[in-house]
Amino acid sequence: MELRDSPSACPSLWRCLPCPPAELRLDLVLSSGQTFRWRESSPGAWTGVLGGRVWTLRQERERLWYTVYGEERAGRPAGAEEPGGAETDRILRDYFQLDVGLPALYRAWGAADPLFRKVAGDFPGVRVLRQDPVECLLSFICTSNNHISRIAAMIERLCQAFGRRLCRLDARPFHAFPSLSALAGADAEARLRELGFGYRAKFVSGSARAVAEGLGAEGLHRLRAVPYAEARRVLCALPGVGAKVADCVCLMALDKAEAVPVDTHVWRIARQRYGVALGGRSLTPRAHQEIGPLLRRPPQGPGAGRQPGQGQGGPRPGQLWGWVPLGPPQEGQSPPVSGWGGDRCACSQPGMRRAVGSCLSPARCVLGRSCCPRQ
Repeated sequence: MELRDSPSACPSLWRCLPCPPAELRLDLVLSSGQTFRWRESSPGAWTGVLGGRVWTLRQERERLWYTVYGEERAGRPAGAEEPGGAETDRILRDYFQLDVGLPALYRAWGAADPLFRKVAGDFPGVRVLRQDPVECLLSFICTSNNHISRIAAMIERLCQAFGRRLCRLDARPFHAFPSLSALAGADAEARLRELGFGYRAKFVSGSARAVAEGLGAEGLHRLRAVPYAEARRVLCALPGVGAKVADCVCLMALDKAEAVPVDTHVWRIARQRYGVALGGRSLTPRAHQEIGPLLRRPPQGPGAGRQPGQGQGGPRPGQLWGWVPLGPPQEGQSPPVSGWGGDRCACSQPGMRRAVGSCLSPARCVLGRSCCPRQ
């Protein structure tokens, strides 16, 4: 089946939602390291797997366009699937949390934080996704000591080896995310090692087995209804899940808007940009415990704190800090820029970003160096 990269290709198979760029920027959100199943299949078109279906998304002016591809069944090739109207609209609105208005939150955060206000105009429409808890959990276990492009490749191999095939677009196969039972099998760890997961193999298979034999997928979803501290405690008891992974899952899958994932980039931002006094020269467990509350607290003077989150639809400033450069670099330093799932490069001009970890023109990279490969 051919990839449909524009509504002009088979207009009857496309559907749209009202969605201005200030509410959502696909290129910023889908490449930010929150999720690893989307790729820019052609300029401005993003193709990936969501809810066991293959989608292509595209933004044009004030609209978010989408098309959904049919699934292969019993050896038959996939056919065209007409968008299911209210159902597919609901899936996208839930995934991007479009029922919460983002511009008002940006204004509130800018009023509370001069540094955020200074850079917010360059990074509009950045939202926290609402992902499937199982996929989010097992994906973020793969992020330790890793970077976005490698994580995405690992997740692709994981899905090809353990997930059911959904369809093939322009000779490229797409697979669903594996079930817990598939990853909890007796040979799963060995197969994952063969796929290059290294030490993470035992954590992926171990956590899949622990959830399958304990909470189950439904129980993991039910953590959305418990307090943040309880959800975090349950997650941290799973193999390979530490504070950062638990907070990523809480924030991006379990509706815990107060969760602030802390990595070395956020740690440096807290120290260098906000003068947070933290002992030691590295991110220790104690520092991790201290940074989250500091980035959540209300402002207590000009630029001296954060505006608490409002609703679930967008990140708070503290959640954006993981990858948005705040302020000009100090002499001899580069702005801390990262994705939640690993290191990345962010281009200063919104139209310049082309792929995760790269930019079209190194000269325009906000890091001020030519390390970004041309594509």
